[in-house]
Amino acid sequence: MIIREAEQSDIPVMVELLGELFSIEKDFQFDREKHARGLSMMMEHSGERVIMTAVENGTVIGMCSGQMSVSTVEGGWSLWIEDMIVSKEFRGKGIGTVLIGAVEKWGKSMHACRLQLLADMDNTPALEFYRHEGWTRGNMVCLRKKLV
Repeated sequence: MIIREAEQSDIPVMVELLGELFSIEKDFQFDREKHARGLSMMMEHSGERVIMTAVENGTVIGMCSGQMSVSTVEGGWSLWIEDMIVSKEFRGKGIGTVLIGAVEKWGKSMHACRLQLLADMDNTPALEFYRHEGWTRGNMVCLRKKLV
């Protein structure tokens, strides 16, 4: 297995991984076209964004993305982790740890002083994974408002 930055040719497989992820999360509906467009936008506007992939025998089996934002609390850069997913048949092998570690390493190289992410409160396996990886819960609540 290798960990590398995503390539445009990876988008179809990454969209399928997002389908697997969004089937777990109650807040999101799978939309192949929108997800492909979002992944493409992230890669076209790289520099403050990254998508790392886990590749086994030439096939993407996992992904994790990160986007930089300014944190006024930290007085510096914060890295939002998103789209962390390992294909079901490859889970439990440490791939998620390596993927999130690769995004964290990238964030450090971009001078991020904090990582943050959102996880579905009913996704117990994911919450346990993040707890095991040293993540802690805060008191903040995610609020959303659609503009389109």
